[in-house]
Amino acid sequence: MFEEGQQVPAFNMPTDTLGDVSDKSLKGSPYVIYFYPKDDTPGCTKEAIGFSRLMADFTALGVKIIGVSKDPISKHEKFRTKHDLSVILASDEEGVACDAFGVWVEKNMYGRKYMGIERATFLVDGSGSVCKIWRKVRLKGHVDAVLEAANTL
Repeated sequence: MFEEGQQVPAFNMPTDTLGDVSDKSLKGSPYVIYFYPKDDTPGCTKEAIGFSRLMADFTALGVKIIGVSKDPISKHEKFRTKHDLSVILASDEEGVACDAFGVWVEKNMYGRKYMGIERATFLVDGSGSVCKIWRKVRLKGHVDAVLEAANTL
């Protein structure tokens, strides 16, 4: 697992709107990459809508927003349409990026252990350095906190 100040791990994923997105294609521009468990679930929907709601503020700062789950592109397209999302949605079906970012973790719900995506957000500057990491994200105020941190870039 990496820490703030380190270079972002290499990734390359298909998106529902832009073709592929990678650490190399984003170099030179700051971005937020956030990982979420599953399209169209209550928390994940709230988070995507929150980032979409503040998209103009992030865009004014030159910051792209990429949401990542293991859902396929076809599911991302339905999710985007249903909730009128403006964030980029990337598909990590094989879990390569999830592993690289350290968000594929053991979870425990009602005593049942299983593997899943830990909700986490990473703010990356234009040089590819991770400026801020939020792990085990709680949604209340999260998107505003990410925007506040992006303002310092």
